[in-house]
Amino acid sequence: MHVVIAGGHGQIALLLTEILAAEGHSVTGLIRKPEQAEDIAAIGGRPIVLDLEQADAEHLAGLLASETEGAVDAVVFAAGAGPGSGAARKETVDRAASVLLADAAVAAGVRRFLQISSMGAGKDPDPSRDEVWTAYIEAKTAAEEDLKSRDLDWVIVRPGALTNDPPTGRVLLADPPAGRGEVTRADVAAVLAEILKTPLVTRRVLELRGGDDAVPDAVSAFAS
Repeated sequence: MHVVIAGGHGQIALLLTEILAAEGHSVTGLIRKPEQAEDIAAIGGRPIVLDLEQADAEHLAGLLASETEGAVDAVVFAAGAGPGSGAARKETVDRAASVLLADAAVAAGVRRFLQISSMGAGKDPDPSRDEVWTAYIEAKTAAEEDLKSRDLDWVIVRPGALTNDPPTGRVLLADPPAGRGEVTRADVAAVLAEILKTPLVTRRVLELRGGDDAVPDAVSAFAS
């Protein structure tokens, strides 16, 4: 496969790149800062500097179609404004950048689209949380709704609370609601890699947390 990851320097994106590259797949990571390129190259990926907040769909579609050295089999939206960012960047990154990538995928003829969303998306934000959290959940929900409206082979994954613990290899992957729980970033990356290798898992919204099922079994249960 040739996979393009938007937000290629994020923690989950780097773990996913490492998994896919070790299996012999080609991975292109879209990054905002040139100084991030070395980290991606060191684990077998190919970095391309592209600020999704400044790019347009035509340029990104052209990149997907030609500049990545061969056909692109899938794109993964792993970008996020990140902690410490305000409500405005939740809109420009967590929603608008996902829409941009989907526009570009459609224009370039790339059908497979994986979106990393968040537990809590798809419903009203928790009123006890602050305005930035509200903006984040609203942005993730809007990005999901946009993707679901498209004629693409999409999969939306909503992880629970993320940890940096070592991978367990065992998860709970379920139709919403899966209930609250933690999941390691490494296990999220493993699930995404398995979904990419299982094309029969398509047009599903899946929630993810730690559990008892081996990752391949958890994913294969949704192949149809």
